[in-house]
Amino acid sequence: MTDTSNTEGLLVLAGTPIGDARDASPRLAEALSGAAVVAAEDTRRLRRLVAALGVELSGRVVSYYDAVERERQPHLLAAMRAGERVVLVTDAGMPSVSDPGYRLVAACVEAGIRVTAVPGPSAVLTALALSGLPTDRFTFEGFAPRRPGERSRALAALAHDPRTMVFFEAPHRLAAALEAMVQAFGEQRPAAVCRELTKTYEQVRRGSLVELAQWAQEGVRGEITIVIQGAEVGVTAVALAVDGDPRKVAIAAVAAAFGIDKRAAYDAVVAAKNAKETQPPAAYPG
Repeated sequence: MTDTSNTEGLLVLAGTPIGDARDASPRLAEALSGAAVVAAEDTRRLRRLVAALGVELSGRVVSYYDAVERERQPHLLAAMRAGERVVLVTDAGMPSVSDPGYRLVAACVEAGIRVTAVPGPSAVLTALALSGLPTDRFTFEGFAPRRPGERSRALAALAHDPRTMVFFEAPHRLAAALEAMVQAFGEQRPAAVCRELTKTYEQVRRGSLVELAQWAQEGVRGEITIVIQGAEVGVTAVALAVDGDPRKVAIAAVAAAFGIDKRAAYDAVVAAKNAKETQPPAAYPG
């Protein structure tokens, strides 16, 4: 266990607006103006943000993006060990969530340096709330793998997950990603594509995955967040039955996955196993 209560230096993860600068909090302006060091994913975007906020930066500004994370980390740690306050910002949203920051946070924890946050807007939560899909349980999957084979395998592993899923995606890969999701989750799985959240041309397109995949073929621009409904309880029960899990194991898994009592899970698993057993055998090829 690491005790950071007596550490003078401090790392502040500062959430920035995901589109509209007016969503910035007074605490963000205070954190930026009072920082000894501001580490920014894009220093040009930082300059535009502070201009919109009417903030004067009194500390040093350093770039901190994927390619230079390892190089910059020792210098930032040294600054914090010397008692300085380092504020980390990314282009939009919370640092370390599909953005630079995780490695620095881990290094601070290891070094006993205190880490805190100035919360801000979140594309994940905003898209989830706007999607109209279940919000009680969800999983954030970040960006799906770029290579088709890796992407297909990653999505297949999620096919029976009952939780609502949230993905980020680049606009030029959206059509291919949605088509892969159709193959993994089925044509009729409900979903939403959220584009340019909080910006002038904000759009939330809802429908089945196949409908969204067809729409995306026309080309889509902007920052993209995809929200997909999780698998239904019957689908998960069928999957467990097909996998050949013992009935007791399958019941416990379904009950835990959906937060239902074991009696309801028992009924679902029994129905799934019965359906499997009564299916006619597949025709022998040839």
